[in-house]
Amino acid sequence: MSWIDLLRMSVSNLKRRKLRTFLTVLGVIIGTASIVVMISLGLGLQESLYREVEQSGGLTSVKVTGASAGDSNFYSSSSGGEEESKKYINDQAIRELAQVGHVTLASPVYEMWINMLKGRYEGSGQLVAMTPEALAARNIPLAEGTLPTPNSGNLELVYGNGVSTMFYERGTGSGYYETGELPDIDFAKDSVFLILDQEGYYNSMGNTPMMGADGSGGQPSAPKTVQKHVVKASGIVEGGPDEYTANYYNIYCDLNTLKQVLKKEFSGRVIPGQPSTKSGKPYKEFCYSYAQVNVDDIDNVETVAAAIREMGYNVETNVEYLNSMQSQFNIIQAVLGGIGAVSLFVAAIGIANTMMMSIYERTKEIGVIKVLGCSLKNIKQMFLLEAAFIGLIGGAAGNILSFLMSGAINLVTGHGAAMGFDGDISYIPMWLVLLSMGFAMLVGIVAGYFPALRAMKLSPLAAIRNE
Repeated sequence: MSWIDLLRMSVSNLKRRKLRTFLTVLGVIIGTASIVVMISLGLGLQESLYREVEQSGGLTSVKVTGASAGDSNFYSSSSGGEEESKKYINDQAIRELAQVGHVTLASPVYEMWINMLKGRYEGSGQLVAMTPEALAARNIPLAEGTLPTPNSGNLELVYGNGVSTMFYERGTGSGYYETGELPDIDFAKDSVFLILDQEGYYNSMGNTPMMGADGSGGQPSAPKTVQKHVVKASGIVEGGPDEYTANYYNIYCDLNTLKQVLKKEFSGRVIPGQPSTKSGKPYKEFCYSYAQVNVDDIDNVETVAAAIREMGYNVETNVEYLNSMQSQFNIIQAVLGGIGAVSLFVAAIGIANTMMMSIYERTKEIGVIKVLGCSLKNIKQMFLLEAAFIGLIGGAAGNILSFLMSGAINLVTGHGAAMGFDGDISYIPMWLVLLSMGFAMLVGIVAGYFPALRAMKLSPLAAIRNE
């Protein structure tokens, strides 16, 4: 019996029992959709991680931290997993890092928390000051404008696409997350007041002062009124308020320009985020939050990281971060895939049951084709083809359903923004589609194997006499 004949008979047998075939295929559809959607959630998290790593410098980027310089930020720049370095990240350290083999760029980064005022609105954010080379290497996607002009003397800002959500209306305290409405500010064109001296600002407002730069709980020499710098945007990061990226909350500026402004405003006082002497006076050298080091090749990242650690600094690499997160995602994917596989296992039981019932109903038919000379191999192939067809049809329809479910999940979660992810939370690559269809066929064949063996073992004479 040719393969064409086997295919024709298999399809004909499935059509004769439409309701049973439909219910069996429905089980495979649900099982396939379940396992694909579950795995897609893990893949979505993984893709979000890859985008975050790429936006923060890629796998050849190394973050170097030193001794804590002071409180310029609500967040610590040092790695919690390593003993804190006793060396500051200053200009001398940057020159030393630039001399390490395979390093293509070593640039300082300074972070500080600032306040912004515009009309009846007030906001706060993290100001990230970088050199022109470091800003260019970060590949910040801009919706409009350009990067800040270096050494211009006037602060120019690049707003992250989520900065607008950090503003609230003074008096009511209502912001984007309470009202769902963005402030009436055109960040691309409007100027805002920038406050670098947060401690002085809160003191002037009569609020509890923040910790001073020297950690003493406030500097006696802080002015009663703070300086408000009029600043405008040079560029806006690409994306809307519901599209989370690695640049979402950041406000970028030119490092040298910020240093000039800080030294002028805090003349004779400790600049926020800077160390002080034992007597509480400003430290003679300007210290940075961390250094961003770019390596020429991913294969040299570990070598460079080891060399920098030997110099007495702490090191964080995106490779280490990616590897640690990858192991966690593998566990998540295994758990999610296992949950979906349970549904497909139930569908396999349904296929086996359908094929066994088909044998009982077609006992006489099996006996006739055996008497007519059909080989046992052909009989087995016919039943396996029927089971494979059920798996193939269920797998194809299950993938269509999984795409619909994935789209609905991404729509409900605002393409990951509602859960703080950069991009879709559910991601279905083509290899997963092909693999799931092949797996569904394999499940069908395995489920139909033992019923096919039973059909082969039927006695032709006993089958013909069967009523």
